[in-house]
Parts: sequence; C-alpha cells; structure tokens
Amino acid sequence: MGRIICCGLGPGDPDLMSVRADREVRAATHVAYFRKKGRPGQARTIVEGMLAPDVREYPMEYPVTTELAVGSEEYARLLARFHDEWADRLAELARETDVVVLCEGDPFFYGSFMHMWRRLAADFPVEVVPGVTGMSGCWTRANLPITWGNDTLAVLPGTLDEGQLVERLRLTDAAVIMKVGRNLGKVRRAVEAAGLLSRAIYVERGTMDDERILPLAQCCEPVGAYFAMVLIPGEGRRL
Repeated sequence: MGRIICCGLGPGDPDLMSVRADREVRAATHVAYFRKKGRPGQARTIVEGMLAPDVREYPMEYPVTTELAVGSEEYARLLARFHDEWADRLAELARETDVVVLCEGDPFFYGSFMHMWRRLAADFPVEVVPGVTGMSGCWTRANLPITWGNDTLAVLPGTLDEGQLVERLRLTDAAVIMKVGRNLGKVRRAVEAAGLLSRAIYVERGTMDDERILPLAQCCEPVGAYFAMVLIPGEGRRL
C-alpha cells in the first residue's frame, strides 16, 4: 500500500515552499491537484517546472465554484459528491503507489484537501506537509507586523453577513479577512463601520508576480481577485 501525501505549497511564490514539500513534489510519480475547469489551477502553477517528465497528473476539477451560492443545498450536494468520488479514486491509487496531492497555502487552513482527509484518514496512511499560509505571506509582503504584545488576532471569512463582520471586528485587536473576492464591497463597508478603515490593507495575489497591495480605503471596486484578503494590524505593546 502506498501513501497519500498532501503538500502545502505556500502562498504562491515557489521559493516559499518547505524543503520537505519541494522534495516530495520533485520525487512524485503521481500528482493530483484541485482546479476550476478550464484553468491550470494555482497549485499546479506553483510547481511548474518541478515535476518529473513522466509524472502522472490527476486534475481534480470542481463541479462548481462561484456559479451557485455557497450556502445553497445544490452547492453542498455537488461538492460532497465531488469529494466522495475523488477520495475513492485517491484511495484506489494509493493501494498501489504514493500519491502527492498539491494544495496552495497550508492544507489544514481553509484547504480543500481537508474534505478529502476527513474521508480518507481513518483507512489510509495520509501525511500532510504544512505550508506557509496565504495570510502570513501577505502580511510579510505588505511589510505589516500583524500582532504586537498581547494583541488578539481574528481570522474571518468575508462570506459572513455584514453585521457579523462588524461585530467580530469590534471584538478583536487585529484581523485577517479571507475569501474577499466577490465580497469586497461588503467587507469594506464592515471595516469602515467597525472604525478600522484607516488601518486596513488590501492584498491581492500576495507573493505572486502580479501582486497588488494598497490601503483598503483606496480600493473602491466592488469585486476583488479570488486570491485576495484584507489585513488589519494590531496596535498593542511595542518595546
């Protein structure tokens, strides 16, 4: 029996991959990765030029991404079936050989692989190689120390209701708002309502070649990039 090895690839810059992830990717004979239909996939893009010439590739194409509301029953049904089918297929492959699954960021931090792991880990040897998180890469590229002294940090999905975002932002010292994308307008309003707009930074495709970093107050478009987040640094004890 082989293993399923999920490698966290970091936020986008291949130089930020761990030594272990680099080694596993280069040695892989079977590689699987998530992607939207018709797209190369961010994880696959990160490892371009690193894979062996004879590697077998298995693109796991989402049946739906932004076409349906995330909270809808149909969205949940389609994604559950997708994870069931690919978990079965990965298990079948792993009975014969090692399979490396590519995952941007850290697999256990809002990662798609967590849904596979939940289906596989009880019956198969599954190893997860941690990666630099997207938020860590973004606040470093923005030259933005995120927490000081006893600051608390909240990580919030931009898919929350606007009122919930405002409430939780008011309860924390520092914040990272993920999943900004199509929620950018709502997120900006919530940050402003919480009195934090002057400290908020918008980071788009952080650590990648086409990254964009600017104050959220200057980011007026209603929709952001898929790989985008808002950072609000703490103002705690500084020695």
